[in-house]
Amino acid sequence: AQSVTQPDVHVTVSEEASLQLRCKYSSSVPPSLFWYVQYPQQGLQLLLGYYSGDPVVQGENGFETEFNKSDSSFHLRKASVHWSDSAVYFCALSAQCLSL
Repeated sequence: AQSVTQPDVHVTVSEEASLQLRCKYSSSVPPSLFWYVQYPQQGLQLLLGYYSGDPVVQGENGFETEFNKSDSSFHLRKASVHWSDSAVYFCALSAQCLSL
């Protein structure tokens, strides 16, 4: 079974403060992990994703995430937030199984 958990339901930060949104995952196979963002009156947009390789993923507008296998986390970070970052953020997982 696969799942993701975002323990931070609502996060408030000051302008130019740093941000971390936590995401923990559980997967029985190597996962692909994603962060999506939904700005007011807009649809979901892919912010960044991890498939394999380098565990640190740089996204647009200063967002980054790090795949941490040892503690099953995929936290989203930004060094300095702005009012335009106000949105709903979603962590997602895709577990790919290959049968031969």
